[in-house]
Amino acid sequence: MKTAIRTLLVLAVLGTAIAAQSPDGDVLSIYLVDVEGGGATLFVSPTGESMLMDTGNGGANADRDVSRIMAAAEDAGLERIDHLLTTHWHGDHYGGLAELATRIPIGHYIDHGPTIEDNERVQAFIDGPYRELYNAARRTVVTPGDTVPLSGVDVQVMASAGEVVDEPLPGAGEPNPYCADFERYPEDLGDNAQSAGVHLQFGRFRALHLGDLTANKEFELMCPNNPIGSVDLYVVSHHGLNTSNAQVLVHGVAPRVAIMNNGTRKGGTPDTMTILHTAPRLMDLWQLHFSVLSGQEYTVPGVFIANLFDDQPDAMPLAPVPPPRRGSNAAPPPVHSGPANWIKVEARRDGTFTVTNSRNGFSKSYAASE
Repeated sequence: MKTAIRTLLVLAVLGTAIAAQSPDGDVLSIYLVDVEGGGATLFVSPTGESMLMDTGNGGANADRDVSRIMAAAEDAGLERIDHLLTTHWHGDHYGGLAELATRIPIGHYIDHGPTIEDNERVQAFIDGPYRELYNAARRTVVTPGDTVPLSGVDVQVMASAGEVVDEPLPGAGEPNPYCADFERYPEDLGDNAQSAGVHLQFGRFRALHLGDLTANKEFELMCPNNPIGSVDLYVVSHHGLNTSNAQVLVHGVAPRVAIMNNGTRKGGTPDTMTILHTAPRLMDLWQLHFSVLSGQEYTVPGVFIANLFDDQPDAMPLAPVPPPRRGSNAAPPPVHSGPANWIKVEARRDGTFTVTNSRNGFSKSYAASE
């Protein structure tokens, strides 16, 4: 009898140890892939169903960026992309789409509809290769309030084709105190303002990814009432450029963690960084790249930065480097063409989540929001 009891106790202890060492299968994984200042964010539900938002750059950089996306997909154990959401028709967001489709099956194409820009190259892609791809699968043109059927995750479209939701999420809808101080920006007449953006909820964990949605659309989304409430994770819009990320949005949704998919000289400008660093609940900002536009004055500690330069200087400048004027003959940005690193988020239904920098293995866990 005593032997049987001892055996049961040993088995119980072993079972507890095995359970403690076993990976938690009820996790939403999020990979922010380095596509050098473009966009590529992969979401993988606990069931293994996936949603990829954007496919990085095209042209000569398509193979590079798609290979980086595929590395994340392989790390997640994916054999297909279930849903591919193209936020808008700019080359740093849809450029790798055709190449990706040759590497992995894609089941469902999602977008905001036609481009509003007079761009023959983009229109030729939409009317040609893109049409062929979605005709062989399926396509959805989303409008605000639509949902994306990602298994186990509530994904709701908050903005698309220049329109925003008119009904708040459950528990949201309070007046936004930051609306009163908003001053309209010059109107964005391009495809950035058409971006399809989503709110994701996984149990108590909440995240927001609005693509390159610009400031005036952020105001329309967030005012006079906040339809989102607060979020745990904010994927910084538009690579951290100052034509997006208005205080009315960033402070309104009050993220606890923000992740910026910037490039070495794209995004992370001082005015945007100031808004991010002063967000009321922000605990940490993570960056895919060190940005010379931030300098050391506005950037974050290196453990939170996934990618540096190939030719790393002995010391980074303290002062931010002014961005070159559009169309100027400025020197090229610092080169990063070597190994790329992602930032990975593992979120649980209880609201806890962990962020890991694959460059250095630095990881930080966050408690559930109260």
